[in-house]
Amino acid sequence: MQSIQEVFEYNFPGEKEVLTAFCPYRVCPIGAHSDHQYGLVTGLAISEGIHIMYAPTDDGEVSLHSMNIFGDHTFNVNNIGKAKKNWADYVRGAVMALRREHEVTRGVRAVVHGTMPIGGLSSSAALTVAFLSAFCRVNSIKLSKQEIIEHALWTENSFIGVKCGKLDMSCEVLAKKDRLLYLDTMDDSYELMPKRSKMKPYEIAIFFSGLERSLMASSAFNSRVDEMKSAAFAMKSYAGMDGSTFADSRLREVPREVFEQYKDRLPDNWRRRATHFYDEFDRVKAGAAAWKMGDIEEYGRLVFESGYSSIYNYETGSPELIKLYEIMRNTEGVYGGRFSGAGFKGCCMAIIDPQYRESITERVTEEYLKAFPKLKGKFSSHICDSADGCKFE
Repeated sequence: MQSIQEVFEYNFPGEKEVLTAFCPYRVCPIGAHSDHQYGLVTGLAISEGIHIMYAPTDDGEVSLHSMNIFGDHTFNVNNIGKAKKNWADYVRGAVMALRREHEVTRGVRAVVHGTMPIGGLSSSAALTVAFLSAFCRVNSIKLSKQEIIEHALWTENSFIGVKCGKLDMSCEVLAKKDRLLYLDTMDDSYELMPKRSKMKPYEIAIFFSGLERSLMASSAFNSRVDEMKSAAFAMKSYAGMDGSTFADSRLREVPREVFEQYKDRLPDNWRRRATHFYDEFDRVKAGAAAWKMGDIEEYGRLVFESGYSSIYNYETGSPELIKLYEIMRNTEGVYGGRFSGAGFKGCCMAIIDPQYRESITERVTEEYLKAFPKLKGKFSSHICDSADGCKFE
């Protein structure tokens, strides 16, 4: 396979000022599906991610080539228009986000290389953050980490149309190697909790189902968000709480005792989504306490619980991802695991004991391909370390 430098020189020969950026992917062991409800989350950036090599353009031209996704794209920072429903929308959105408050006159010619298949590791947020870094650099724009997160979130919510929260971009910006990000998405307060000296060693395993998830907005994802917001709005009405619009309603605003009092009045799917939120909130707090104590086994047990709730209360997880989850639960050396991301396709992540690395990979691969033999050659496994978040000039 050609290097990103070779591909860049082929597509954009003769460039003198060549720059690079890297944004890691992320995993969320506990806290999934709760950030858009202002919940608590834990997360880690991993040692794989999105690399871009780019050169500035003075006329505002943006020319993009991906080493992973078919289709090159070109636009100008002064004429972006609406989303086109292709991967370059995340780059267009990054420019639009910046132009709300800053002057953006220079574009980039860029090659993009993602080091893993798409699906479950928040490649979309990583792509957005990497290009926010690039456009800031070539246009001499200085942003804080929190501003980068907010710009990336605006891109997802307002330009792309995905009703996600800020978990993904927060992990990819704030994370530190061997430190667990413990984030309150309601007020953006966070803690980077170090690995205790007595904690058993761990690595992060990624198992790709062989089914890639689209980068674009998912109606199924957005419907789950609306179900949670509907539950919150209904319970506030039942309890006579101060009114707010449906758009502004979040489960974090509804105390658990209100949920317990009125949950039987909710439609079954709304009640299940809310159950996941409240139980996950407690799991995140328990998981953070276990990490602080250096108890990776208890943290892993809670990761498995989180995965179970995502499947049976949040009701996501394709047959392939559910099978991977079940295999991981019965594999020695896996502290904990769950599907990663929205759960419609993509991958599962696991926190594993490194001494079982080979046997875990062999068993998961064998059992999974026994169940889905047609995915041989598409299924893949990867072992990663935790990593620092994206660095900015």
